[in-house]
Amino acid sequence: MRPPESRTVETPVTTPLIASDPMSRSVAGSVRCLASSILVSMAVTAGATAPAHAQEADALRARIDAAVTQVNGRVVAWRRDIHQNPELGNREFRTSKLVADHLRSLGLEVQTGIAHTGVVGMLRGGKPGPLVALRADMDALPVTEMVDLPFASKVRTEYNGQEVGVMHACGHDNHVAILMGVAEILAAMKSDLPGDVMFIFQPAEEGAPAGEEGGAQLMLKEGLFAKEKPAAVFGLHVTPLPVGTIAYRAGGIMAASDTWRMVVRGKQTHGAYPWGGVDPIVTAAQIVLGLQTVVSRQSDLTKAPAVVTVGQFTGGLRSNIIPDTVVMVGTIRTLDPEMRTDVHERVRRTAEHIAAAQGATVDIDINLGYPVTFNDPELTAWALPTLQRVTGGRAIERPAVLGAEDFSYYAQETPGLFVWLGITPEGQDPETAPSNHSPLFFADEAALPIGVRALAHLAVDYMTSQGSVTSQED
Repeated sequence: MRPPESRTVETPVTTPLIASDPMSRSVAGSVRCLASSILVSMAVTAGATAPAHAQEADALRARIDAAVTQVNGRVVAWRRDIHQNPELGNREFRTSKLVADHLRSLGLEVQTGIAHTGVVGMLRGGKPGPLVALRADMDALPVTEMVDLPFASKVRTEYNGQEVGVMHACGHDNHVAILMGVAEILAAMKSDLPGDVMFIFQPAEEGAPAGEEGGAQLMLKEGLFAKEKPAAVFGLHVTPLPVGTIAYRAGGIMAASDTWRMVVRGKQTHGAYPWGGVDPIVTAAQIVLGLQTVVSRQSDLTKAPAVVTVGQFTGGLRSNIIPDTVVMVGTIRTLDPEMRTDVHERVRRTAEHIAAAQGATVDIDINLGYPVTFNDPELTAWALPTLQRVTGGRAIERPAVLGAEDFSYYAQETPGLFVWLGITPEGQDPETAPSNHSPLFFADEAALPIGVRALAHLAVDYMTSQGSVTSQED
């Protein structure tokens, strides 16, 4: 939830009943004078404390901004090295070693091997305060790079039985380099930090290999937050927006992503005598059409958008045989947890009733994927001044995206904020720029220092705002 704002507590003072004799009037006057002195003292103390914390925060921010310039060359070098040597999910061996070695060199407490190749660094501040988590994902994609860069990926591997290239086509190389830079900057000022920072370098955001677990869910399962739970978690993702901008949204910013599989069962017969069987192809086709009404006619779209998509339709062997079965697979995307459950129920009901009307049956499996990436509304409102500061007023509110992100699992455990970092070069239209997962995806390195400033400022602002409240209430 949003860090509480500083506030001055007014203590009510009860004035004694003033008697008519001089002694009573004298005592009453003394009490009033004492009460007034206490109130003045409290006001002065509170007034002095708030500016002191503001000065502390300003000093830390100034040190961050100066350090960003100094560390930027290394951030760029890390990014290029990681980009040139991409690794798929749960196989980020080289990347995780690079990260772990760097964190150890900074004096952090380092844990490796969590969720296969994950790395966690703990920075202990010199002053009491909250624990803040910052996250970067490390994995690349089975995409053959087509961008002409001196540090372009030449890595190739076998994926699902095919030889393919490997590329940081979703920009995770930027995320890792940015967080390495943040760690270096904050470690240099750890004695002055009013709190601790957990640096999460996560594998397999794009999904684990078949038959394996991975990603954020596995990191949590293996105890990431078990011993020390952060008060807040922050993350970012590069995307085609103008470089220099950061986009945000309170509430659902990325969708829950679920997959479904249906097996429509009819009765096989000769294609010349369809009345002798039950046609699963016609039944499945009617289900496809019926599913189009789940969102457009059955769901309350004033809450949030949703999508139900049929991505595969398979059935039959030859022209004159009506088959026994048809298999369909697809995806469901939702931005509201209640709507997610409701859409699942409506998909099942629609398919089952249409099948029954045709004399067929349908088996439906809905596999839950990543949940909604939900930005805590109060935390988002609190963070907006920070985002505006680091972008020079170029933090923009953006509509939700129906892609999915497993940062959502962290945000289910503690208040979270996930933002978009613009990486489209000046003079290029973000609307026509190659999207994430494209072999032509390109990130302007001018975005790197903005990302470093954003995460570092968010961490420090959160710690100092919490610290000011703690000192006043204590």
